Amino acid sequence: MEPAQEPLKKPSEDGEDRNACPLIGLTGATGYIGGRLLPLLEEQGCCLRCLTRHPENLAGRVAPSTEVVAADVLDRASVQEALRGVDTAYYLVHAMGAGGDFELRDRQGAAAFAEAARANRLRRIIYLGGLGSETEDRELSAHLRSRQEVGAILRRSEAQVVEFRASVVIGSGSLSFELIRALVERLPVMICPKWVATPAQPIAIEDVLAYLLAALDLPEGESHVFEIGGPDQVSYGDIMREYARQRGLRRAMLSVPVLTPYLSSLWLGLVTPVYARVGRKLIEGVRNPTLIRDPAAREVFSIRPRGLREAIERALVHEDRQFAETRWSDALSAGGEPPRWGGTVFGNRLVDSRVAEVDVPPEVAFAAVERIGGGTGWYYGDWLWQIRGFLDLLVGGVGMRRGRRDPEHLRVGDALDFWRVEAVEPGRRLRLLAEMRLPGRAWLEFEVTAEQGRTRLRQTALFDPLGLAGSAYWYLLYPLHQRVFAGMLAGIARAGKEQGAK
Repeated sequence: MEPAQEPLKKPSEDGEDRNACPLIGLTGATGYIGGRLLPLLEEQGCCLRCLTRHPENLAGRVAPSTEVVAADVLDRASVQEALRGVDTAYYLVHAMGAGGDFELRDRQGAAAFAEAARANRLRRIIYLGGLGSETEDRELSAHLRSRQEVGAILRRSEAQVVEFRASVVIGSGSLSFELIRALVERLPVMICPKWVATPAQPIAIEDVLAYLLAALDLPEGESHVFEIGGPDQVSYGDIMREYARQRGLRRAMLSVPVLTPYLSSLWLGLVTPVYARVGRKLIEGVRNPTLIRDPAAREVFSIRPRGLREAIERALVHEDRQFAETRWSDALSAGGEPPRWGGTVFGNRLVDSRVAEVDVPPEVAFAAVERIGGGTGWYYGDWLWQIRGFLDLLVGGVGMRRGRRDPEHLRVGDALDFWRVEAVEPGRRLRLLAEMRLPGRAWLEFEVTAEQGRTRLRQTALFDPLGLAGSAYWYLLYPLHQRVFAGMLAGIARAGKEQGAK
């Protein structure tokens, strides 16, 4: 039986109740929630220690003041050592994506962590679990049952456990959101089983993070479970329809009474194979309503979560901003990934990236990049670019008529044939946004770096497909794009060498 939950006061606004700099332990820093929480904790000046099985995965991603230690929640000795001196710990570990019996692994990990917390006399554990409850005709799914069991095990640690239980998390990278996105993007007609009508109370990722941060300032007291969610009670079908509306996709949804969660998971594995391993576990979970029954979170915290429409809108905007700031040379290996048909998938984006090395200074190589388009042409297959421009004109696009403002230099906002300059860092980086008619959005990016005495030129084509038509467009034209982009990069490298030899 769980300990009685006593009402808590609102956390102090100025944080005066906290020690000068208590050490905070963070598990799951390489995961979705933990990865978003990590920089927020650093921004607040927290003394932070990350516990991870693979410390190398956090190299270059943490502040100099943040400790990174090797620890596995299934290894009691490593966790006990890693929690030494820790005041408050975030437990953001979940084994659903692992093979085998995930409930057993969740149980073992939570037990080892609770034991280590008790041995080190942790003051507080903050945990994010799953919202859901049994009904008269429906038992709790294995996924939700495991999430709630973990919270109960952590409460045996004798630390104050602040457990948040959330419904669907709306945010780019959230598994539930990515599954919804994949279905809507790929299926013009969706066969919707009974579980699509299950009610939920989705919450934006920003609001989840706000709760996790606010838990640091709670007064000491008994352990407590907070049910969190946005103000809208909607079905999974409603979430799909709102996502489709914001993406400008027309989708038909046909309800059928016979598609069980098991059959749904098999169907999901065919439609979205990247999620096949966890699809059944997650789909079995959506049969349970995930609605808030206890209003304690609203009474204790001043956070007022945003509604579904704004949550999806912010998820898409954040994804665009994060995407625009990404350096693909960091995301891909220094020499590029091994050739793979269709390119690489990053979220909903499709990426084709290639590298060339030239024996000229970076500024010389970038000068060749900056002269692209207009009178200079595109360094390879100009007649193909002209045909593409003509086809664009036929469907009401801008075509290739605009040329460029200046033959040598570019600035943000410049028109460049049927592209627009979205970002330029002189001598280093140029990103173009496509303005031709496309079933999606496209970018072309060039980055020049100096590495070990040589200049590395990376060219990346990126595409955000709109629905099934967008994906078909990318894959059907991929062989042609391969030839054109490879020829373009070789032409730029050649032009840079010729300029350097003058």
